Amino acid sequence: MSTSTKATAQGASAIVNEVHLIGRLSGRETRVLPSGAELLSFRVIVDRPARDRGPSGSVRVDTLDCCVWQSRLARRIETWDDGELVEVSGVLRRRFWHSGSGPASRVEVEVRSARRHTSSA
Repeated sequence: MSTSTKATAQGASAIVNEVHLIGRLSGRETRVLPSGAELLSFRVIVDRPARDRGPSGSVRVDTLDCCVWQSRLARRIETWDDGELVEVSGVLRRRFWHSGSGPASRVEVEVRSARRHTSSA
């Protein structure tokens, strides 16, 4: 029995790794990795709901790291402005690498699609 068949047989067919964010674009950076691959990294800043505001009523935010491996999508995102409202979809990934101080990792959204978001307000 394959792993996916076992998961379905045990009732775990609802295992999902999907991320969908709408927030403000921030801090784009393109890097060439030692492998030669290009990686676009950026953050999406998402306001928390009103019920999660600080004691003074201040808006709290989550700053979420995102990355794009698809060159076509990366080139499009590079033309957008910081602070612009964007919508991204993808999967949550933990990436590992070796740094000067030893093994390192980070959790980020691997973006599969993105678009400028038009507010309907």
